[in-house]
Amino acid sequence: MIIYGTAILAACHLLGEYFGNTLGQFLGVKANVGGVAIAMVLLIAVKEYLARKGLMPQPTRFGILYWSGLYIPIVVAMSAGQNVVSALSGGTAGILVAVASLAGTVYLIRVMNKSGHDSAYKWPSESETQ
Repeated sequence: MIIYGTAILAACHLLGEYFGNTLGQFLGVKANVGGVAIAMVLLIAVKEYLARKGLMPQPTRFGILYWSGLYIPIVVAMSAGQNVVSALSGGTAGILVAVASLAGTVYLIRVMNKSGHDSAYKWPSESETQ
């Protein structure tokens, strides 16, 4: 079921937050250090483990793919909001780097879209998701 993929993502997120906060306390920083990255590594590890054991049906893979596709951009956007405030208070160099990185990202997306390679992922049919 799709909900199992969502549950796996949620568990990885909670563990990543816990380990990120613990790492921050260990380093003497009052912040989450790498919690999102830890969560994503855990998600990849759990997904691969379950797939190798044959415990990952297609709808569960769809749930993980769907929510991780939303999870990453949201977290990146939240981080980017904090970075914009820092860049604007940093002066001209911060603004130039931000504009250059935006232009580079737009260029790379255009190049990747023109390459025309479709994803190897097969979306589940209506009967497989129920």
